[in-house]
Amino acid sequence: MDIFINFISWFLLVGGAFFCVIGSIGLLRMPDAFTRLHAASIIDTLGFLMVMLGLIIQTGLTLTTLRLLIVVFLIFFTSPVAGHALANAMKHRNVKPVLHEDKWLNKLKSE
Repeated sequence: MDIFINFISWFLLVGGAFFCVIGSIGLLRMPDAFTRLHAASIIDTLGFLMVMLGLIIQTGLTLTTLRLLIVVFLIFFTSPVAGHALANAMKHRNVKPVLHEDKWLNKLKSE
């Protein structure tokens, strides 16, 4: 049973780290602030939750588990609010998204 718990815990920890790295790459590769905000808020929240679930499984039923659950709920509820506040601030500062027309769409229009 201990091997099964370790396997699931490590799967969640590695998966969460993978999603955090993908979110960080998204921050570097996306063209404007709105898509960067999307990459940071959605993917990194998923990565964080997976890492925390892996830690919760690893610790078992202890007081540390309760503390980790409190942190999970705080991040789970504050991350979307922070993303919404940043998007609202960008909207009020008249930050425009970068819009690119696709080459295939132009090709279809010309035919």
